[in-house]
Amino acid sequence: MFDALELTGRARTHVIDLDAPRCTLHRAVARPFLRMRAAAAKAGIDLVPASSFRDFERQRAIWNGKWSGERPLVDRAGRPLDAMRLSDAARVDAILAWSAVPGTSRHHWGTDLDVYDRAAVPRGYRLLLVPAEYAPDGPFARLTAWLDANMARFGFFRPYATDRGGVQPEPWHLSHAPTAREASRRLRLATLRRAIVEGEVAGRAILLRRLPTIYARYVRAIDRP
Repeated sequence: MFDALELTGRARTHVIDLDAPRCTLHRAVARPFLRMRAAAAKAGIDLVPASSFRDFERQRAIWNGKWSGERPLVDRAGRPLDAMRLSDAARVDAILAWSAVPGTSRHHWGTDLDVYDRAAVPRGYRLLLVPAEYAPDGPFARLTAWLDANMARFGFFRPYATDRGGVQPEPWHLSHAPTAREASRRLRLATLRRAIVEGEVAGRAILLRRLPTIYARYVRAIDRP
């Protein structure tokens, strides 16, 4: 179902493009997502992805931009950080709170997507994808409640529902359990190491030294369905 290039976002032979809504998903995930979207529509929710499949190059641009200070970098509380004033180790930790190392993102698999309710977006509102938007008093509170009650029927769950010391809680992040489980089973440290070595990832030396810890804390430590 997955080869090494697909697992690390360096190929897209496992994904297909959808037009309505516009997104890219694993071929085994597209139909369950569309079924869930249709069910949500009956409840008045316009379930759409803010992000779906993301390839290695896109994840590398995010990572390298934060490493160099060209992209905003914030701490776990959302406070701005100056990347150039941080040690390499501190910079890695700060980026990892919100962005995956290229090659390790679940978005590479096409099994995961970030969703919101387009029908609930106020006019002129800029989507932020922050937990407050999905809280009981946030614009997507109804979506949160609907997903809590219904997403498992379509095979989806939230891998980052709670803070496990790695990725921050992301109530918008859904994963298709059976397909993602297969990707997770096949992903190995050697595969990640090869992708980082060959991929011109900023901070490569410290990432390779810390890769076993990163793998355990940011790849394996998820909430289970």
